[in-house]
Amino acid sequence: MLTPIQLDRIRKLPPHKRIKYQPFLKELDEAADRESAKSSFMGYIYTMWPNFISGRHHKIMGDAFDRVISGECKRLIINMGPRHTKSEFASKFLPSLFIGHYPHKKIIQTSHTAENAVSWGRKTRNVVNSEKFKDIFPDTNLMADSKAAGRWETSQGGEYFAIGVGGGVAGKGADLFIIDDPHTEQDYIQALGGDPAAFEKVHEWYQTGPRQRLQPGAAIVIVMTRWHMRDLTGKLVKKMTQNPKADQWEIIEFPAIMPDSDEALWPEFWSSEELRSTREELSVAQWNAQYLQNPTAEEGALVKREWWKKWPHEEPPECEFIIQAWDTAFLKSQSADYSACTTWGVWYKDDDDTGKRVPQLILLDAYRERLEFPQLKRKAMEMYEERLPDAFLVEAKASGWPLIFELREQGIPVTEFTPSRGNDKVVRVNAVSDLFSSGVVWTPETRWADEVIEEFASFPVGDHDDYVDSSTLALLRFRRGGFIPLDTDEEEVEIERTVYSPY
Repeated sequence: MLTPIQLDRIRKLPPHKRIKYQPFLKELDEAADRESAKSSFMGYIYTMWPNFISGRHHKIMGDAFDRVISGECKRLIINMGPRHTKSEFASKFLPSLFIGHYPHKKIIQTSHTAENAVSWGRKTRNVVNSEKFKDIFPDTNLMADSKAAGRWETSQGGEYFAIGVGGGVAGKGADLFIIDDPHTEQDYIQALGGDPAAFEKVHEWYQTGPRQRLQPGAAIVIVMTRWHMRDLTGKLVKKMTQNPKADQWEIIEFPAIMPDSDEALWPEFWSSEELRSTREELSVAQWNAQYLQNPTAEEGALVKREWWKKWPHEEPPECEFIIQAWDTAFLKSQSADYSACTTWGVWYKDDDDTGKRVPQLILLDAYRERLEFPQLKRKAMEMYEERLPDAFLVEAKASGWPLIFELREQGIPVTEFTPSRGNDKVVRVNAVSDLFSSGVVWTPETRWADEVIEEFASFPVGDHDDYVDSSTLALLRFRRGGFIPLDTDEEEVEIERTVYSPY
């Protein structure tokens, strides 16, 4: 056996001298590849899938699967968008590597349909039966009569069984239970119609089927695209947080576009431009759930989606009063928060029953971005000059303080707007929620308007509330100004307004 130093010297020999050692070096390289394929998931991937295009998320997945195979991780959820290799990794290479290490153990593979699950069973069986696999795991062999794609056995007593979600697993046990994309588009469409029963059925099936079929020390791996707050991930996470004695899951989420940088998760395969194009083809709710793994839900929402009224015309109505409201963040280098501005208009609609003119609100524009202060100042001036609002509102916090004084220096009549009582975000949204439920708030059919609606629908549990903060500032100003009186009006949230002169 040569020492590492001797091997290094051989590899550094001139080609004409090194040639006699080539068979020996080739054998060493192949042995190293086999050992790498055995010892790590990513080593296995590179050996079995030579043309694989690796991304930053694959190493994270590979490390997690290594811990599943070693027995360190027993409950794993990975949420990621379509076409990012989650099924290839979890439903083809994970079970084949697992059975390579443990040819006597049992695997149950599930997917949203039996046909899809069986398809992955066929691919996994073909991997295990391949020459590459046999070179890595020479002691793992299929039974001679294991020809069924969805049900096969190893000569060491191991079993593989594939079923669709909802299928029966009675009489079957699992050392590794893999659930790959348990939901379908139809489940989502049904939930959009107000009936999340399909999501509930998947969770019920999980509780009565897979969860009860585990061998001692077994692992469960769930890989899926998020669809809804009530999907399987949502249900299991909720149970985990409410009950410390319930299964405690390791959860890994991969947004297709990284929220802090707007860069693609897997730029080697999916460019940011392609993903942004995909985003434009989807509703905001679909994009947030399926590609950002951040579904929004109506449960607990203070402002429901259906309360917003859609403006049916291309041009907005003629407004008698316009207000812009800015919610500013800290400096870009200090925070990942956005600065957001919404522009609202008041117009009047004739009531069909009384004939009276009833005041209405319409969202005219919405903008948010992570901005350094000089950019924030320029953008605020641009938006003011574009709309020339009757009221220009900036909340006196974060970078709002210097923005107020800088804009006044430019002659822009800025109103400092600071709630002094009831300044909790939830209290402020509650103070304007009657406007929405009373059907006087309108929005155009645009993507930026949908983003505002979705942020309200996810509040107060969503990741961002910049549009919510900006909007509530504007709507509180409208309410205080008496533009929108309602029968349900009670004592308003007190608002203090202090105007400072720059001179």
